[in-house]
Amino acid sequence: MTAGQAPSAVVFDLGNVLIRWDPHPAVAAGMGEEEAARFLSAEDFDFAAWNHRQDEGRTWEVAEAEVARTHPHWHGHATAYRRHFEHSLTGALEQNVSLLRALHAAGVPVFALTNWSSELFPHARERFEFLGLFDDIVVSGDEGLAKPDPEVFQLLRQRIGHPLQECVFVDDSPANVEAARVAGLDAILFDDTTDLGAELSRRGLPVA
Repeated sequence: MTAGQAPSAVVFDLGNVLIRWDPHPAVAAGMGEEEAARFLSAEDFDFAAWNHRQDEGRTWEVAEAEVARTHPHWHGHATAYRRHFEHSLTGALEQNVSLLRALHAAGVPVFALTNWSSELFPHARERFEFLGLFDDIVVSGDEGLAKPDPEVFQLLRQRIGHPLQECVFVDDSPANVEAARVAGLDAILFDDTTDLGAELSRRGLPVA
């Protein structure tokens, strides 16, 4: 973007940017609080890496069969996560959702790029009506590509019809933000200290 030019579109991550996600309540719903804590902090099982494979398109049937084969003592915990997945969606980040609504109302094109299992994303669609505000949502599990893979940002460019250099991207993962910047996006790392409204306003976007 040239100096003084407002972005032509805004791209949001969903998990922990617009929708709070925590796997603990889902596992706890099936196995109890203590077992959920043990599972998610286990030294012999990397839940984040295992879950990421479903974000990349692997089916849950295959994923759970792998756990049964390689870590049978965690199989019940792994299957509990999917069975009770709705409990992992603990609510909306309302302040950020209000920014999304303001952008949409002002006619700014808004898109989402989310790492999410294709099989589980319908839970979000059914629960969070504001997802209907997006011009398009790129779901990694549908595409077989997940952030921070550089190819997913090229797919994003094709889907949104805007040069990435003209877009702002918001994500809670440092790795994803760095990959987005390499791809040409003006990327904002969102965490509990981020004033996202101020960041967007500073870029000339109508969120006041």
